[in-house]
Amino acid sequence: MTSGRWLAIAIIVTTAVFGAFLWYFQTRAYYEPVALSALPVTLADGTVIPLDVTDFDGIDADSSPLRFRACFTVDEAALALLAEAAPPTDPAPLIAPAWFECYNAVRIGEAIEAGEAIAVLSRHEIARGVDRIIAAYPDGRGFAWHQLNGTLE
Repeated sequence: MTSGRWLAIAIIVTTAVFGAFLWYFQTRAYYEPVALSALPVTLADGTVIPLDVTDFDGIDADSSPLRFRACFTVDEAALALLAEAAPPTDPAPLIAPAWFECYNAVRIGEAIEAGEAIAVLSRHEIARGVDRIIAAYPDGRGFAWHQLNGTLE
C-alpha cells in the first residue's frame, strides 16, 4: 500500500471513532434517570403547588438544563388542577433521545396544537432562562420538558 492509502485509512478510521464518541456523548453519556412523585405547577395567580404523579419515568442531565424529559400519569383530580394552571408561552416539546421511548415530542406537540392535550406552566425559571412545561391528555397521560423562555437576550 502506498502512503496515501494509509493516510486515507487513518483519516477514515479517526473520523469513524470520533463520530461514535460524539454520538455517544450527545445521546447517552450525560443522561441520568430521575425519580419524582410530584411536579410543581404554577397556578394562574402565580401560586406554585405540587402535582402528584404516578408511573413517573424521567431523564435529566447536569450538562444542560434543557435535557429534562418525563412521562407520567395523573388522576382526575390532578387533571382538574391543571385546568387552573398558568398557560405557557408557546409550548414546544423538545426531542428526546430515541431510547427514551415513552416521550414523543412530535406527537405531543401535535396534540397540543389540535387541542387534544393541554399544556401548562410547571415552573417559571426552573433554571436561568428555562421553564418547565407539562402537557396532559384527558386520559391522564402526562409529559414534561424544559424549554427556553426568551429571557436570555
